[in-house]
Amino acid sequence: MAVRKLNPVTPGQRHKIVNKQEAITASTPEKSLLAPLKKSGGRNNQGKMTMRYIGGGHKKMYRIVDFKRDKEDMKAIVKTIEYDPNRSARIALVVYADGEKRYIIAPNGLTVGQEVVAGKTAAPEVGNSLYLADIPLGAIIHNIELNPGRGAVMARSAGSFASLKSREGKYAIIKLPSGETRKVLVTCKATIGTVSNSDHALERSGKAGRSRWLGRRPRVRGVVMNPVDHPMGGGEGRASGGHPRSRKGLPAKGYKTRTPKKASNKYIIERRKK
Repeated sequence: MAVRKLNPVTPGQRHKIVNKQEAITASTPEKSLLAPLKKSGGRNNQGKMTMRYIGGGHKKMYRIVDFKRDKEDMKAIVKTIEYDPNRSARIALVVYADGEKRYIIAPNGLTVGQEVVAGKTAAPEVGNSLYLADIPLGAIIHNIELNPGRGAVMARSAGSFASLKSREGKYAIIKLPSGETRKVLVTCKATIGTVSNSDHALERSGKAGRSRWLGRRPRVRGVVMNPVDHPMGGGEGRASGGHPRSRKGLPAKGYKTRTPKKASNKYIIERRKK
C-alpha cells in the first residue's frame, strides 16, 4: 500500500493525498452480498433532528461482512479484494468449498487465490480465524469478539491490530489498539494479522466537498454561537473563554464520563492512554 500526492492543477488538489488502491482487484461488488442502506439525515422516526451535521452524501449499498466466521473447518479461496464505502478497511470476497460466498475484512498480506479457514483446526496464519485459546502468545490479531459467537467488534478499522499478551485461566489478556489492556474469554474468536489499508490515516481530502460526499455537513463551533444556542456562545468579538463544554453543558477535554461502577471495569487491567 502507498499514497500519492496530486499535482496542484486545481485548488482542491493542492493538499490532496489519496490511496493508490493497488490491492483492489475488482470494481463491482458481489450482488448477492449487497443490502440497501437508507439515509436518515440525522432524523429519528418522528422526523426530529437528533444528530446534527449529517445529510447528503453519495448513495451507497451495504456490503454484508461475515464477522462471525462460523463456517468452521471448511477452506475458502480469496477471489477478490474490494473497496467498501462503509468502512476504512478493504474487504475480501471468499468462496467456500461448498460454493457459498462471503465477505471478510481483508488483512494486510492477503492475496487473491490464498486459502483461509476458521476454527480449531486452522493454522495461525494471516486471514485465518481461531479461538483465543489456540492462538500463539504474542500474535498480532484483529476482528476480536467480546462475547463468544456474537461476532467481531474490536480492531476492525484500517491498519488496526491488537496483540495477545497472555492467558489466565478462562481469560486471554489482550492489548487493544487504544492502548487498553483487558481480559477476553478464550472461547472468543480473533483473526490473525493486521487490518488492511494501513495508509488510510495518511490520506487528506483536499477540499470540503469530499466531506459532503461522505454525508458530513459543516460543523459549527459552539464559541461562534449565541448564548441561547450554546454554553460557550456570546461575548464581544472573538471571545473564547470559559470552560469547554458540550451544547448540553457537559464538560469536555478531560472530564471523565465513564460510569465508575460499570460492570466491565473488572475485565480492564490497564485503561487506555489519554
